[in-house]
Amino acid sequence: MGGTLRSVNRVLLGLAGALLLALGLAVLVAGFDLPRHLNFSMPSGWPWTAPDDALLTDGERTRWRSESWWWPAVIAVLSLLVLLLLWWLLAQLRRRRLGEVLVDTGDGEGALLRGSAMENVLEAEASGLPGVDGAAVRLTGRRTAPQAVMGLRLEAHAAPGPVLGRLTKEALEHARSSAALEKLPAEVRLRTVKHRPERVL
Repeated sequence: MGGTLRSVNRVLLGLAGALLLALGLAVLVAGFDLPRHLNFSMPSGWPWTAPDDALLTDGERTRWRSESWWWPAVIAVLSLLVLLLLWWLLAQLRRRRLGEVLVDTGDGEGALLRGSAMENVLEAEASGLPGVDGAAVRLTGRRTAPQAVMGLRLEAHAAPGPVLGRLTKEALEHARSSAALEKLPAEVRLRTVKHRPERVL
């Protein structure tokens, strides 16, 4: 997902940049009346060559309004554009999941470890700590410098301090050393298990 999102970002940014660059150059050429001052001509059919020219004439702007398909087509295109922009925005706001971690094998080559495998190991070890009822782990960052985003459900009696201490010294340290990483920073979110009250007769 991360690689696909990066590719989509590059394509969208490239298209947006090219479109804005072309529009900016067209504005400069027409606004400063460069064809007349520099004695060159624009391609035939170019709609905007002088400061007083309109990009679209009144006839061109109102040409299709009388057609029954015009407004549904406009609304459909704009709706699709809004949905695509919302999807892209939400994809940017969501933190990317790391697909693989580069492990230093000591031979100069390295090996790739699946991010999901490392997440599963961290989840299992964190869930087994005293006072922890369950854990969820997501790796983010780069494959050479991963970061862990962890959510822990604590038992009602558990103290956060000791749990975080053991998590750092055991689960995170084991994962860091097994992947031969210099460091493995983690963001830990804690919540307590809420038990439903029971009536005592």
